Amino acid sequence: MNIAFIPIDNRPVCYTLPEQIAKLNDKIKFFIPPREYLGGLSKISNANAILKWLKELDNVDSIIICLDTIAYGGLIPSRRTKDSLDNIESRISNLKNILLNKKAKIYAFSSIMRISNNNVNEEEKEYWNIWGKKIFKYSYNYHKYGTTETNIPKEILDDYLQTRKRNFEINKIYIEWQKEGFFDTLVFSKDDCAEFGLNVMEAEELEALGGFVKTGADEIPMTLLARALNIGNSPKIAPIFLAPEHKNLISNYEDVSIEQSVLGQLELAGCKLTKPEQADIILYVNNFEEHQGEIVMKIPTKQFSGIWNTPEKPYIIADVRFANGADNKFVEKIFEKGLGKNFMGYSAWNTSANTLGSLICAACTQYTNKDEFIKLQLTRFLDDWAYQANVRQMLKKPDENQCKELMKPFEEKLFNIFNVKYNTKYSFPWNRLFEVEIELS
Repeated sequence: MNIAFIPIDNRPVCYTLPEQIAKLNDKIKFFIPPREYLGGLSKISNANAILKWLKELDNVDSIIICLDTIAYGGLIPSRRTKDSLDNIESRISNLKNILLNKKAKIYAFSSIMRISNNNVNEEEKEYWNIWGKKIFKYSYNYHKYGTTETNIPKEILDDYLQTRKRNFEINKIYIEWQKEGFFDTLVFSKDDCAEFGLNVMEAEELEALGGFVKTGADEIPMTLLARALNIGNSPKIAPIFLAPEHKNLISNYEDVSIEQSVLGQLELAGCKLTKPEQADIILYVNNFEEHQGEIVMKIPTKQFSGIWNTPEKPYIIADVRFANGADNKFVEKIFEKGLGKNFMGYSAWNTSANTLGSLICAACTQYTNKDEFIKLQLTRFLDDWAYQANVRQMLKKPDENQCKELMKPFEEKLFNIFNVKYNTKYSFPWNRLFEVEIELS
C-alpha cells in the first residue's frame, strides 16, 4: 500500500513516529514531505513546498493530511497567524485541486482552536501570558451562563474572537467539501478540552452540520493511518481495563471518560471491538483509580498495585495512569514478569488519546519487520518511561550530554530485556524539556 502523510509539524512524535510505525510492515510504502518543510514551535510550515511535493507524488492509495499544516502552517500557527480568511481559502483551494487529481482516499483532520487554561504564551499569541486564564474564564462563562462580563481589554478580546471566527469559517468550508464526498474521512479535533467553552460550542455546531468531532489532536493522523491500513482487514481488539471499576473517570486534557476515549480511538481506527476470547489483540489499559496523575506537574495518583501476568494472547499496553509519562510501578511489574512472545506494543505518550492512537496504529500494521518493531518499542520505553517519568524530572534545562548520562541505566536495562545493543543520541528539537528526540543506530 502506498501512503502519503502530511503531519502536523516537525516534532518527533508527529514526524518520526509515523515513519517508524510505517516501517513495521515491509508492504507499506510511506511518503512524507522533507522534514525541513514542516514547522516547529516558532517556524511556520512551508505550505507551498508541501503542495509542490504532494502534486509531484504518483500512485498513492491513501493520503493522510493535517489540514492545519496547509491552511495555517501548522497546529500552533493556527492560533497565532494573522493571515486573512481569503489567503487561507486560497491555499486550501490549491490543496483541493491537487487532491482531486490524485484518485486516492483522503483521510483528513482539522483542529478546533483550543483554549488553554493558563497564562503561558509558548504556543499561543503573545497576550496569553497575561490574559490566558481570563480568556478561558470568559469562554467558559459565555457558554455555561451566557455572560460576557470581563475586564479583558477590548482590542485583545476582539483579536481573539476574530481569530476563532476565521478558523471556524475554514472548518465550515471543509464541511461543504465533505458533503461533496471529497473526504473518505474528515475529523475535527478537540484539544485540551473543558466541559464548557467557545471551542465546545463550535464542536457542537460542526456536529449539527454533519461533522465528526474527536477529542485529541497529535495522535489523530496516526489513528487515520490505522484506518487506511484497516480497509478490508480490520483486527479484532478487546480492551481490558486494569482498574475496571474506574473506567468512567475522565483523563486530564480531555472531556470524555477513559472508556469512551478507548472506544472512540478503536472506532476511528476501523478496528472491530470484540470480547477477549475472540480477539486478535488484547488492549490492556493501565487506567487511573482516583484521578490521572502527572509527574512533571507534581500531580500524584495511586500507582498500579494489582496482579500482572504475561498474557498468553497477542497484546498491547496503553499506560495512561499518568499523563505525560509512564507508571513506574507498572513498568517495573511488566519487566519483572517478562514481556513474552506475544508482546505487540507499549505507549505512555502525553495524553490518553495520544497514547491510544499511536499504540493502536502500530498494532494495525500487523508488523513483519522484527528489527524495526524492537527499535520502535525501545524508543517508546526510552521516551515514555525512562525520559518522561524519570530523567525529565532531573533536568533543569535541555542538556543533551546530561540527558545521555542520566539515560544510561535505563538503556542498559532495556537493551538487556530486548537482547540488543544500539548507539543512542538525544536532542531537544524545540529547545524545551517537553519532548526529546531519540535516535538509535
